[in-house]
Amino acid sequence: MRNLIYAINLTIDGCIDHTKGYADDELHDFYTNLIRDAGLLAYGRITYQLMVPYWPDIAKNTSGHKKADVEFAKAFNDVGKVVFSQSLEKVEDENSRLVRTKAEDEILKLKQEKGKKILLGGVALPSYLTELGLVDEYIFVVQPNVAGEGRRLLEGVNLRGKLKLVNSTALKSGCVVLHYLKK
Repeated sequence: MRNLIYAINLTIDGCIDHTKGYADDELHDFYTNLIRDAGLLAYGRITYQLMVPYWPDIAKNTSGHKKADVEFAKAFNDVGKVVFSQSLEKVEDENSRLVRTKAEDEILKLKQEKGKKILLGGVALPSYLTELGLVDEYIFVVQPNVAGEGRRLLEGVNLRGKLKLVNSTALKSGCVVLHYLKK
């Protein structure tokens, strides 16, 4: 069975607004490796549209971009993506597929397939799947800043059961990567 892993950046005060944090080369390297270890990325419409066409464009035209950004873009571009949306008319890249059925039905089906883990990103979709108990692992990258405002991690979500910390890694930037398994 494939594990569903939710990975996200957040500030010390729990803000998950992507405009409140930062991404340096070390953080891009971390996520590049995480994506390379995944067999599939799962997003909702909003996160997908934040990522595509931005990263595929960098993968196609690498000039003027930092090496860490290019490596992330290539890893992102190479992996398959499933996008859950009722309002999106089509997906923009060849490695993506649009799903209009219930997210939980598709995720349960995907988890039963052979292959590498499924990496889940965004806010609404992961919150929904967490509430349903379908997320197996959590990777929280806590950034060393306080946002003071914005949407909070798993805000309003009833997280069933406890999590077990299996690894923590401090990055040079002051970010701390926390890896939890669902008990």
